Parts: sequence; structure tokens; C-alpha cells
Amino acid sequence: MKIRWIVILLALAIPIVGPGGCKEKGDAKTLKMGHSLPEDHPVHTAMEYMAALVYYRSHGAIRIEIYPNEQLGSEREMIEQVQGGILDLCKTSTSPLESFIPEMAVYSVPYIFRDRDHYWKVLRGPVGEELKKACEAKDIVGLCYYDSGSRSFYTKDKPIMKPEDLAGMKIRVMQSKTSMDMVETIGASPTPIAWGELYTALQQGVVDGAENNPPSLYTSRHYEVCKHYSLDEHTMIPDIVLMSKNTWDEKLTPEEQELIQETVNDSMEFQILLWEQYTRMSMNEVQKAGVIVYRPDKTAFREKVKGMHQAYFESSDPLQKKIGELIKRIQDVE
Repeated sequence: MKIRWIVILLALAIPIVGPGGCKEKGDAKTLKMGHSLPEDHPVHTAMEYMAALVYYRSHGAIRIEIYPNEQLGSEREMIEQVQGGILDLCKTSTSPLESFIPEMAVYSVPYIFRDRDHYWKVLRGPVGEELKKACEAKDIVGLCYYDSGSRSFYTKDKPIMKPEDLAGMKIRVMQSKTSMDMVETIGASPTPIAWGELYTALQQGVVDGAENNPPSLYTSRHYEVCKHYSLDEHTMIPDIVLMSKNTWDEKLTPEEQELIQETVNDSMEFQILLWEQYTRMSMNEVQKAGVIVYRPDKTAFREKVKGMHQAYFESSDPLQKKIGELIKRIQDVE
């Protein structure tokens, strides 16, 4: 809560640009934005920061109303609403987005990023920009990426120290074919479940565990059920902020488009810093609550998924071949 108030105060402290005073609410353009995470998640805080900046930089001409906690549907459902012009904005993982923009699947391929520096060089570079641009063919505008850290396994009954430990286990995954293939390749049974339904599914034994980053483990309170967190860090799947192309083209002037893009970019830089802080805090808090954190040797996990990489390189399928080319380009980024 303290962080959220600091965010709003920071936004208010930034000088207002442009002529004129704030507009009345009835005169403002109100944009609805949905996401699946709780209000105390650092990604939600970054969106609050974005909304505050857009409001003050536009002198109240543009307001962003944020709907967290899957109030407007699952990530896939919100992407569909953005695509259809029903919803103005959403934040989603790039994993479910691969059903709309197939090339996005490259971000869900395990162990393609060497470290965080490599990750951000890729996202800020030609590959990241190219994949954002690909959204436009589906009536979606990709505005920016948000940090989503590394995903690792958390489980109820035992730690995952080697791939063989996953045998016979049901692991929740996102609605992404690549994520399901990855979990199955490592050795578990992938089970897609909506994020908002996962706590109950863990409690009731529908699944034996899940995989996600530390802030999501903490803010979801899944640590109350899963006491083993094994940092194999198999994927680094970015989040992405999306806008309906209909909203972008029909509701916003070129000046407003520029203002929103600049503000979203500023919120990304803020979110990256906030993510690092919140990740450290989350790890401390889940361990205080009794979660045991393990650091397994990643070598066996990397070896297990090598076949996934090779299949992309050798495939004659145009899409698979395209993803293989993207993997090579990502690996070549210095």
C-alpha cells in the first residue's frame, strides 16, 4: 500500500505539459483497461502510475480506468475484447497472445534468454519491436513490454530438483501451446487453468503445483498452499500492454497517440525498477511464511528441452521455421 501511494505522488509531482486546465469527467476520453492480477501486484502499480501520468499530461482529457483481478475476463478473453474493439486496453502475458500472433510463442520457449540483460536487449531491440508490430495485423497495437521475471515450479508436496521429480504431477500452465509443450517435455502433465481459479484448484488437488515468478506466488497467496519453490527459472516470458487498434485509430488524435506511447514507455521503465524491488520483497515474505526455496542445478532441465529447440530449427512447417529463426536471432544478440 505504501508503494502504491508513493507511485501516485510521484506521478503528481511530474510537471503537466501542454496548454489548458483539467477537463471535467464528462468531457474526458475514458479508456477501460483490464488485467488478471491483484491490486497489490507491482504490474498493477505500474498501470496506476501510467493512468495517473496520462491524466495529468493530458490535463484530464484522457482517463484510464483499470479493472484488475480478471473482472473483465481471463487474459485470452480480454485479448479477444481488445481485438474486437470492446475493450480499449489490457495487460497480458505474451503466452496466451500466441494464439493470436503465433510468433509470440518464441517468448515461451524455455531457456532462450541468458540473463536479464540479454532479455531486455532482445525486448528493446529489433526482435521485440518486430513482434509488437506483428500485433497490428490482428487489430491490436502492442504498446510496451513489462517485466515478468523468471518462472519456476512451486509445488505442494515435494520440491522439483530434477526433471524426473515432475513425473506423474499435474502442473498448472497458461493457455499456451508452447507452455504446455514445455511442461510436458520436462516431464509433467500440463493443466491450463485460469489464474483466478488456481488457488482453489491447488487447495482441492486439481493440480499438484504451478509455475510462476516470485511476485505472483506472493500476491496470489499460493504460498499458503505450496511450500516448495524450486528456482529452475525455465522461462522468462514478458508481459505486454495492448490497445485496441480501433481505439488507437478512431478515439485518439495523433498528438494523443504520441502522449500515450511516451507515457506507457515511462511506465515500463518504472515497472522494471519496481519489479526488482518487489521480487526481493516477495522472496523474503514467502520464506517467512514457511516456503522452502530450492536452487536446483539447471543443467538437466536445459538438456531436457534441447529437443524443443532443435525441432524448431529442423521443422519444415513455415510457422515453426519462423520461430526457429527468431530463436537464432535472440541467441545472436550480444
